[in-house]
This record gives sequence, structure tokens and C-alpha cells, in this order.
Amino acid sequence: MDRRDFLKSSAAAAAIAGSAAAQTTKASGDKVRIGWIGLGTRGYHVLAQAYVGNAANMEVVAVCDTFTEHLAKGKDFVQTKGGNTPAAYDDYRKILDDKTIDTVFIMTPEHLHYPMFMAAIKAGKNIYIEKPLAHTIEQGFEMVHAWEKSGKVVQVGTQNRSSSLYRKAKEMVGQGMIGDCHFVRAFWYRNSAPDKPAWRYDIPPSANESNTDWDKFLGPAPKRAFNLQRYYQWRLYWDYSGGISTDLLVHQTDIVNFVLDKTVPTTCMASGGRYRWTDANDDRDVPDTLSAIYEYPNNFEINYSCYFGNDHYGYGEQFMGNEGTIEVLNRKDLFFYPELKGAVAARTRPEVHLNGPKDFGEPDGVVNHVKNFIEAVRGNEKVIAPPNVGQQAAISGHLATLSFKNNKKIYWDDKSNKYHFS
Repeated sequence: MDRRDFLKSSAAAAAIAGSAAAQTTKASGDKVRIGWIGLGTRGYHVLAQAYVGNAANMEVVAVCDTFTEHLAKGKDFVQTKGGNTPAAYDDYRKILDDKTIDTVFIMTPEHLHYPMFMAAIKAGKNIYIEKPLAHTIEQGFEMVHAWEKSGKVVQVGTQNRSSSLYRKAKEMVGQGMIGDCHFVRAFWYRNSAPDKPAWRYDIPPSANESNTDWDKFLGPAPKRAFNLQRYYQWRLYWDYSGGISTDLLVHQTDIVNFVLDKTVPTTCMASGGRYRWTDANDDRDVPDTLSAIYEYPNNFEINYSCYFGNDHYGYGEQFMGNEGTIEVLNRKDLFFYPELKGAVAARTRPEVHLNGPKDFGEPDGVVNHVKNFIEAVRGNEKVIAPPNVGQQAAISGHLATLSFKNNKKIYWDDKSNKYHFS
């Protein structure tokens, strides 16, 4: 199959996927009225991407953040891109109280997902929520159950599922191009400057206790004295984040699930530590180095590694089948290599290289993912990452965190939804 045929078949698959109707109470011709909760680095980025393909079908009518400068920046952006002036709040509950708002985007730190999601579902809102679904496995199941009872449209922000590169990878696997696949190698490598540690995001010079609502940020987390590092660099602390496991790893276990039709592992063994930044004054909790081995039903394994001290290999997944290998790198390039010791048909297949920006016009899957959600709310599509799927990805991340913290192999029982250690 040559490049042109690959692209044609991808377009057809996307059209079929988009034809399914979602359960919704909104007329397909109406604009989706959105309340945007969280305007930090990620929230602001996704807001910008939302306008790329959805401006005619949505209106951001309210924005919310607990840092006044983020709130002002988000309000100004909506005025510029949307042509309307949104209400601006420092308390997300004011958005939930607005009956004219039918949809919310929850783009906040991980530990706030559960209380905000549960309140939004109770208020009858459709929800786009960043990954991971929840801060714990138990919270995730409560959220899934609340969604199942609600009849609302919910999308989890595992946007790789909406990437044309990964859709193509899934299609190629379905066509048998790599044969049986029992092993995937997934990795994510970064290299921050020695004086600019990973996730030590810049703290705005103007930030202080009067314009940064510390109590609202803490939410259900343990009470602590005001701390600018914890507020702006929250990924470094267990109270608010699962670190590598729930920021990076979940994207990759999730996309393996998508491409190979997997769900949850049966075991995980994780190890690592704070190896790159060891200054005595560095108060981080989470590791900068992590490896995890996952075993799945039906003789399948994922070998995962992450290190923040070398980015030579970038990040990606290698689907290593008996008849060939599919490699997706940096959310940008897809390669197929036939396995020379495989069957004759496999050996004679040509190598393939597809590039996301060049061949699909996509830097990554965010634009498609948000559009899929907006169209699902409008009744025209079905979300590709509902909460039950997001929970499967989150379980993998939480198992790695639990294994790492306890220095033990962890076992997952998918029937009882319980785990235990060896």
C-alpha cells in the first residue's frame, strides 16, 4: 500500500468514526456554551486550539482561574478570538451555577479533577477533563459511575486517540501489517537545563498571596502554608500530581490500548528516583527517572522508560510485531519496517514513513480531540475517549506510582477492581 492509499484509507476511517451519534440533549445546530476552568499553561494552550476548528460552533461565555493574571489573560484571549466578553470568576462553582452554560472544560491540576468533575456532573454539564481522569483509582471509578448515570457527554484529554498518525497505526495493525504483537516499547525522554529543572515552571514575578488563591488551589489536598512553588510547579509534588506516571506514561499506555485493543494490565513493577536533580534544597517529591514493566492478558507486555536527563531518542512507541514494527515518534512521524524473518508477504512490504504536519496537517491530536468533543455535544459524533476509557489509562499510571512508592510488584484484578502487592 503506497502513501496515497494510506491517506485515502485514513480519511475514510475518520469519516466512519465521525458518523456515530452521541447521547446529548443539545440540538446539532446550536452553539456549545462553554465555561473554561483553568487557564494555566495547559488550559491556555487547549483554549487556543479549541478555536482552530470550532469557532463557529462554540462560545466561551465564562472563564475561571485562581491567579488573577491568568484569568485576565484568558478573558482577553476569548474577547480576541471569540468576539465576546466572557464572565470572569475565581470560583468554578459560579460557572456551574449558570444554567445557560451546558459544557465545561476542566483544565486544572490533577488533585482537583475529582471534586470539580463530580460537581459539574451534578450540575448537569457536559465535560472535557484533562488527563489523568482522577488523582486515585478509587476516585476514577466514582467518576465513571457518576457519568454513566448522568447521560452527559464527557471526553478525557488523552488526545493521541484523535491523532491521524495513531489512527493510521491502528488501521495498519488491523490490516495485519505487523502480525501478532506481544511487546511494545514506550519511552519519553527530556533534557532540561541543569539550572532549569523539569517542571520547575516559571513563577510570574507579580505572583503573591493576594492575587493567588491558595485555599482554592489546595481544595481537598493537605493544608499547608502558602507556597508559590507548589502552586505554580504542582507536578513535582505527590499531593497534587502522580508525576511521570500520570502526566506522560498514561498517554502512552492509553495509545497502546487504542492501537492494539488493550484495556488494563494485570501486573506492574516500577522503579526509579530523583537522579538528575539532587540539590539538598530541592523539595520535589516525584522522580525524574522512571521505568515500568507491565504484563497484560494474552501474553503481552509494555516496557516503559522515562528520563529527564537526555532527549536523544525523544518520545514514542514501538509496536513490535512478529511480521513488522510500527514506530510513532514525537507525535510527528510514523514508520513501518517489515520484519525480514517474517512471512514472505511481510518481508516484501515496503517501508513506510508518514509525517503528521506534512501528510495530515496536524501538529498533534489536540485540535481533533476538542473538535470531536464539541461535535459530540452537538449530537454529530461519539467521543473517542469517554471516562471508562480514561479510567483504564489512569489505572496504568496509578499502578506505576503505587509500585514505585511501595517498591513492590503490584497486581490488578479487573473483575474486583482491586489491587494487591506481591
